[in-house]
Amino acid sequence: MHVAIDLKVLYFGTPVVLIGSRNPDGTANIAPMSSAWWLGRSCMLGLGNSAQTTANLLRERQCVLNLAPSTMAGAVDRLALTTSAPLVPVHKAAIGYRYESDKFTTAGLTEQAGEVVAAPRVAECPIQLECEVAAAHPFGVPESHATAFQVNVVRAHVEEDLLVPGTQYVDPLRWDPLIMKFCEFFGGGADVYPSRLAAGWRMPHRLRPAPA
Repeated sequence: MHVAIDLKVLYFGTPVVLIGSRNPDGTANIAPMSSAWWLGRSCMLGLGNSAQTTANLLRERQCVLNLAPSTMAGAVDRLALTTSAPLVPVHKAAIGYRYESDKFTTAGLTEQAGEVVAAPRVAECPIQLECEVAAAHPFGVPESHATAFQVNVVRAHVEEDLLVPGTQYVDPLRWDPLIMKFCEFFGGGADVYPSRLAAGWRMPHRLRPAPA
């Protein structure tokens, strides 16, 4: 039986992407997000307008989409509730966001230079997509509080072990993406790690215990 409700969250399950970009001072920024979808060699990214990454993409017109496997949930979670914006927006501070100037160190990840764009790659991510921003559109209701970015992939990097041997296709049986589903981390159909983001947003979920 269906019930009509005021559904609070629409994150039914999408891959986690670490967006690499450059801050105004040239330092590297990585931000986790899960509002992305692909068509052909292009991708649409949905980002809130208060995010430093939004400002970086509008200014630099470049980024790297680093796709995280389910085994990287811990590193991604360490980036949750952090921002590279020195002035933390009030609504973010209220749920526990804090300023972090060095996100790579915070996450325990390794910065890797892009080959085509100036934005950073994440060495630990087995799939890295260097992109250029093609267009940016105001997005959201009842008022525009977000931006939808169309980015075009200009170079793809994939760990060789993920490829179907002798081809340029990713083997879906070898690739297990980290999925964010209703602010919780999933991989292989099971929850894999407790989520700071879910706690910050006070999601009414049965949380997996934090690792010892």
